[in-house]
Amino acid sequence: MAQYLVLIYSNEKSWADTDEAFSNKIMEGHNKFGERHGVSLRGGNALEPTMTATSIRTDASGKSVATDGPFAETKEAIGGYYVVEADDLDAAIAIAKDIPAPFGGIEVRPIRDMS
Repeated sequence: MAQYLVLIYSNEKSWADTDEAFSNKIMEGHNKFGERHGVSLRGGNALEPTMTATSIRTDASGKSVATDGPFAETKEAIGGYYVVEADDLDAAIAIAKDIPAPFGGIEVRPIRDMS
């Protein structure tokens, strides 16, 4: 079986503007997702907002430079992720479709096997 990284994108402002009842409903959806697909889950986490990010770039001389903030400013940022194990991409996509993402979308990417 292959592993897939499922990235959850969302609009951070929408989350900041939502009420506690709606946030709790989405968390309940993630809990149900975990119960429904627990056999396929290999990991996952919610992420802190992009304002807490530090980006590291290597300049032309090979020196690494760290800067506050995300890699790029976008309307939607990565808010969390799951690592799932599935028979193939279609199966991983079927699992990912159950993830609640009311303010954005989901991206599914194969994890490269380096063995």
